[in-house]
Amino acid sequence: MKRRLTALALALGLTFALAACGGTAGTANTPSGNSETPDVNTQTPAGNSETPAAESDMAYVKEKGTLVVGMTDFAPMDYKDENGEWIGFDADMAKAFAESLGVKAEFIEINWDNKLMELDTKGIDVIWNGMTINDEVKAGASVSEPYCRNGQVVVLPADKAEDYQTVDSLSGLNFAVENGSAGAAQLDALGLNYVAKTTQADALMEVASGASDACVIDLLMAGAMIGEGTSYPDLTYTVQLNDEEYGVAFRKGSDLTEAFNTFWKEAYDAGTVMETATTYGVQESVIEK
Repeated sequence: MKRRLTALALALGLTFALAACGGTAGTANTPSGNSETPDVNTQTPAGNSETPAAESDMAYVKEKGTLVVGMTDFAPMDYKDENGEWIGFDADMAKAFAESLGVKAEFIEINWDNKLMELDTKGIDVIWNGMTINDEVKAGASVSEPYCRNGQVVVLPADKAEDYQTVDSLSGLNFAVENGSAGAAQLDALGLNYVAKTTQADALMEVASGASDACVIDLLMAGAMIGEGTSYPDLTYTVQLNDEEYGVAFRKGSDLTEAFNTFWKEAYDAGTVMETATTYGVQESVIEK
């Protein structure tokens, strides 16, 4: 609204004031993987950023009619069935969350190392793929309350497992690991050699083919994918390198974060979360709400 001012000094003062307020703040994200670094952010895993979003993410998602979920092929959380449809614990719950918003879930495979950039530029609306809550994602996104426990484990041929039962015994092994993952961060911290692969499934295949001595993947994936009765019956896991928690990430200041937290509590109370978790064999990892 313009005001008529009788004094030039007042007009100039108003002009400078408006110019000072006219800038817009932006957040630069540098998606460099899930490395464990000291916390430089006061945001908690509850996920509410101190800076309000410029617009309602919920309104944005409802207007376009889709919740775009960024993920990778990561059984038992996200993977395709025989018909090419994305299923899994995370995929099924993402569909249920989208339905609660009155929209459809759309799944897009992303380069995990670029997940925060994809989120910030609206290539996706949410990162939902067994994502480890760490300082990097808390600094670059609004993160939900944790919903699953996890850890990074060393996977190798069962006939060699006896020789690699401690962290100290791992030196000299050549590892495969998903690029930008929590597993890669653990190997970096230990100073161990590895080849970076696109997905955890690729890392598993490296070991199964003999191209790598071992790999580091999520405990949840190891439980579903290796050992007797699985796709990799000759592989096992030995050392667990850490303890983690999974969360879901939205854009900084997004109102979808609190909507997710409310949805998850209600879905847990209704039994939907545990029913879905049991379907995919991850019920022991689900955090009670």
